Amino acid sequence: MLDKRDILQASILIVDDQLANVRLLSRLLADAGYTRVASTMNPAEVCARHRDQAFDLILLDLQMPLMDGFAVMEGLKTNDDDGYLPVIVLTAQPGHKLRALQAGAKDFISKPFDLVEVKTRIHNMLEVRLLYRKLESYNKALEQAVHERTAELRESEARYRSLTELASDWYWEQDEAGEFTKVCGPVLEMLGLRVAGLDGQGGHALAEGWDEGERQALQGNIAARRPFIDMLFHHVDAATGTRRQFRVSGEPMFDQGCRLIGYRGIGVEVTAGK
Repeated sequence: MLDKRDILQASILIVDDQLANVRLLSRLLADAGYTRVASTMNPAEVCARHRDQAFDLILLDLQMPLMDGFAVMEGLKTNDDDGYLPVIVLTAQPGHKLRALQAGAKDFISKPFDLVEVKTRIHNMLEVRLLYRKLESYNKALEQAVHERTAELRESEARYRSLTELASDWYWEQDEAGEFTKVCGPVLEMLGLRVAGLDGQGGHALAEGWDEGERQALQGNIAARRPFIDMLFHHVDAATGTRRQFRVSGEPMFDQGCRLIGYRGIGVEVTAGK
């Protein structure tokens, strides 16, 4: 919501080649409590002044010599960074009103002036303009907050991966198609897999020494993209009979749009006496 002071402190530029009109509007605005009112009788300087000062509202006469109000509005469109033309046109010609609105003016005030109408239209226009700016500022702040939060999440994700790798005996990641994209530790050996490009071999299954039921359950969880925690996984060395036990955990990964982008997991050996 806007405070009344926000509206009264808005910056206003009066543009009219008739000194009497400039004085009338300036006095009217001052009496209404507006504190930042400027004026000019030279339409050629309006664009440069608006570029430098970014007026909240321009009261623009349409019929002026050398450069009329329509030409001024065309010039304003080329340097108004926010894409909003804050113009109320002043005209004594009823036929100019529609053309002015089509040219980008947001409202019009008829001459001769009805002072109550002038104050009402200016107040309403400024209220819309300032709310527009507040919304734009809020959107920029929100966009910056999202950007910063995304950076924080990426940094947190990197720390998580680093700590996970340090705290586990092995770590892996797969993409959405199930292809391995990252392997740390003897992941493929423990999973009983060979994957071309990661171990330099052929990509066929190696079942020796692994509990086939556990292995199939583990791969079933991965294939179904189901999260799981501390799943037991065993391996028996065929030569020595040594039995090793692992706890395996995994989870699917999603992007900010909740689209699945892959899978990751860790394994820790919990063999007694390790």
